[in-house]
Amino acid sequence: MAPNQMARNSGIFTSLSLVALLSLSLAAQPAPAARFDDSIVTRVTQKLTEKPKYHSVHSAVEDGIVTLTGSVDLYQDKLDVAKDIGKLKNVLGVRNLVAISGPAISDAQLETELSRKIYYDRVGYFDCPFNYFTLAVKDGVVTLGGQSYNDWGRDSALAIVQRTAGVKDVISEVQILPASIFDDQLRRQAMRVIYGDSVLSRYAMDPARPIRIIVDNGHLSLYGTVQSTADKQIAGMRANGIPGAFSVQNNLVADSDAKAGM
Repeated sequence: MAPNQMARNSGIFTSLSLVALLSLSLAAQPAPAARFDDSIVTRVTQKLTEKPKYHSVHSAVEDGIVTLTGSVDLYQDKLDVAKDIGKLKNVLGVRNLVAISGPAISDAQLETELSRKIYYDRVGYFDCPFNYFTLAVKDGVVTLGGQSYNDWGRDSALAIVQRTAGVKDVISEVQILPASIFDDQLRRQAMRVIYGDSVLSRYAMDPARPIRIIVDNGHLSLYGTVQSTADKQIAGMRANGIPGAFSVQNNLVADSDAKAGM
């Protein structure tokens, strides 16, 4: 073989060898995310031992993703531990498989307790009569629906649900009502004519105000429980007399009718 050909073959062999060695070297190195796993494990372990409510939570780390297992007492604790771990340096994500190990409470009992708490939530705040929430509980999973005047009302109701023992999971279907000066005017007018009525004024003494006034793009709806069918009819007539409302839906429930149907 000619000397030049031998030299060229030698050079090709050397280049191929270097490429092979480089490939082996790169393969031996951990993935960019995985190289932080050991330090993440240390930080996660430290964070879980800081708070007693996390002592039954376990973790595993792979490629920067932290998987949480174990149990906590409250659903809010499950949210909190994922949030705390997610803030740690180099953590790329959190897979939250933590279970709720709090006391076993029947769906009916849980719904009753939550209804009472949410009914009196934000008492004294101006938006209290303009929020209306619904509850459904199935196997400890709470679905919160309804309409809220703003984010604060929804978030406050959600916080109550998430911090209540027995809740296993939470689904929020609450609609935030659109911001509207026109709708706000209708709300104020509805408050005046309903709670200013000589018959209905007694409901103003309830700090939670059982007649909930929901206005959505000019459409007015009434929710809640009143003492009699007559009170429901009077509230409906007063609401229908408000100028500017595109429609009025009277969804009030008469307590006397509900008891009669039981």
